[in-house]
Amino acid sequence: MTKGSAWVLGATGQIGRAAVRSLVEDGWEVTAASLGGGRDARWDEGVRTRALDRDAEGALAAALGEGCDVLVDMVAYGAEHARQLTGLADRIGSAVVISSGAVYEDDRGRSFDTQGDPDGAPHYPVPIPESQRTLPAGDATYGTRKIRLERDLLAAGDALPVTLLRAGAVHGEHCRSPRELYFVKRLLDGRDRRVLAFGGESRFHPVHVSNLAELIRLAARRPGSRVLNAGDPQAPTVAEIGTAIDAVLGRTTTTVPLAGAPGEDGVGGTPWSSAHPIVYDMTAAERELGYRPVTDYVRSLPATVEWIAAQLEGRDWTEAFPAMLRAYGEKLFDYAAEDAWLAAYDRAA
Repeated sequence: MTKGSAWVLGATGQIGRAAVRSLVEDGWEVTAASLGGGRDARWDEGVRTRALDRDAEGALAAALGEGCDVLVDMVAYGAEHARQLTGLADRIGSAVVISSGAVYEDDRGRSFDTQGDPDGAPHYPVPIPESQRTLPAGDATYGTRKIRLERDLLAAGDALPVTLLRAGAVHGEHCRSPRELYFVKRLLDGRDRRVLAFGGESRFHPVHVSNLAELIRLAARRPGSRVLNAGDPQAPTVAEIGTAIDAVLGRTTTTVPLAGAPGEDGVGGTPWSSAHPIVYDMTAAERELGYRPVTDYVRSLPATVEWIAAQLEGRDWTEAFPAMLRAYGEKLFDYAAEDAWLAAYDRAA
């Protein structure tokens, strides 16, 4: 006997692949919808696939037909998608929607959106509870669009129960811009020293895709209107992440700590770098869903590193991960600037 029908939008993305597997294993009949209508090799053959452009007028409504018991949405942003989902409330039993920890701002109004400004790095409480203040809703940035989505969906909670998951730094296989590339590529290129801004002490709470999939599975079982953080059981420092990746690849790297922020040359900056820790409180998910993580950062790392290394075989990193290039630019691997900085550091020492 199945638990019912589940639709997953964005099913062939990084989170969607794991969510489909988790829901199937839990007894749901799953339809995996994506732009290309593809399937993951690890999915059960009973998973139905559907090519769907959710932004095409009427396409989602037509595809849903009589509806589903739960809809899981990986790719919802802003007011338009909130209207789309609430407009189908009579055909959706409940929903689970991926949001982001980027919606938070600190008590001085600083957020991910202000990190590039002087004194713009957010200084959140540790850990950040779901009650922490958030950005104003709007259409200007990723974070303001996500909070608009959240507020509009929660306002329709009587008609459509929605669990919104505020994800941390997502990691695992099939990521378009894997932060771990920063260390993996350096090791594969034979770099034996690395410079880390903020003394290597930055913490940006990660969440593995399998832990997100577990939260999705539990929320599908327990419909309700709620916002929950999504994170791994630990939030390692960037230096600890580098050391863990060294261990996976059997290498040893010397970390050279840089006090304070990266300079104009970008040396020392990483995809996790922040002046203050970003750590999400997971007690609400544990209390409301009975959430227990299925993995942690170090245990999940070998598969991630192996996947990244495989993508780099025979290709430049900009070809393998164009989204990483768009997000961080060429400075991410500017070895000439790094070597010049290290030479100056050695002379001073």
